[in-house]
Amino acid sequence: MTDCGCEKAKAELEEYLHNELKAQDAADICDHIDNCPDCANEAHIGEVLTLAVKRACQETAPEDLKDQVLARIREIQATH
Repeated sequence: MTDCGCEKAKAELEEYLHNELKAQDAADICDHIDNCPDCANEAHIGEVLTLAVKRACQETAPEDLKDQVLARIREIQATH
């Protein structure tokens, strides 16, 4: 493994967190994160945000909110 550096680690962090990288690229970023406190902090923040979004997406919106959103979308579409 090689240290990919902060620039690459931060640029590909989202793909890394979602397991969307090739194995070698993921291993390089993992190794870098293990040895770089700044990037480790960025990765931790990304993990927390990813989990929060996953939890939020599991909840359903209240029906009245759905109706309001759809009504607003129809209003906007009618003017275009």
